[in-house]
Amino acid sequence: MTERHLKVQRTARYHQLGDPATARAIWIVVHGYGQLARFFLNSFNELANDRLIVAPEGLSRFYTDAAHQRVGATWMTREDREEEIADHVAYLDALHGLLMLEVGNKPLHVLGFSQGVATVSRWIAMGKARPARIVLWGGSLPPELTAAQLQLAFSECAVDLVHGKQDELVPEAAFRNNEERLRLAGITSRSLVFPGGHTLDPVILGRCFNSAGA
Repeated sequence: MTERHLKVQRTARYHQLGDPATARAIWIVVHGYGQLARFFLNSFNELANDRLIVAPEGLSRFYTDAAHQRVGATWMTREDREEEIADHVAYLDALHGLLMLEVGNKPLHVLGFSQGVATVSRWIAMGKARPARIVLWGGSLPPELTAAQLQLAFSECAVDLVHGKQDELVPEAAFRNNEERLRLAGITSRSLVFPGGHTLDPVILGRCFNSAGA
């Protein structure tokens, strides 16, 4: 048996809030495992007055319940992982390029939640985008990224690390490991901790968005 690959064209879906004509900044916000972009974007409704907030959806969808009533999306699994990583890096690069054509050369900011933390970290490390701010919320940095790759990816942007004290999926040890890996890579980050669980906290979310005029 021989494994081979074939590049194909497919349609990706994204949802957005805000008016591209008046937006002073672009935020690309990346959902976690098993979520859909349109529901994830609901948490950002109050922040879209003068921003374009865009939620791309993972390329692989699946039923999340036994009754096949609920659908979620994922960015990748361990199966054929290198090709899936390359695909979502290219996807996010293409999305960013399209948004730049629509909005102009406005500042880019990025948020990754849960599985989205690894997704946006790989994108910034391997893709073309260079955001002014990146928020890594409730997830882990990809294990394969070296200190040199992290330094190159994050040295020119502000980095927020966010953790919920009651997060049932991501323990505090993973959050502290993110802090230490960035420190060893020479990256200064801001740590924000809130009392909730594996969710987006509106108060902390507002702080991240409003920092440095983002």
